[in-house]
Amino acid sequence: MISQLDPKQVGLLRMITARLERLSVDSIWARRASGLRRSLVKTLERVDNNEPETADHLQQLIEHSMEILKNAARELPDPDNPYYKEKHELKSNLHE
Repeated sequence: MISQLDPKQVGLLRMITARLERLSVDSIWARRASGLRRSLVKTLERVDNNEPETADHLQQLIEHSMEILKNAARELPDPDNPYYKEKHELKSNLHE
């Protein structure tokens, strides 16, 4: 059964799609996200064309996307970590 889609849910899908596109190509999560991103784009096209789409399917896409984004964020270096600061300072000194 098709239920009324929540505009906030659709907006979140649009934002998530944009975020997935910005993942570093060096990230394993970017490779995993590419297929999901295609699915998100196709789903948003169906929504924009007023084709049938279930709120449950949108929610599944949101949950899966958020899991990938969460894992990709874990790969980002922590600039407050002393090891990161030391490594970054060494690279800066090499370029001087």
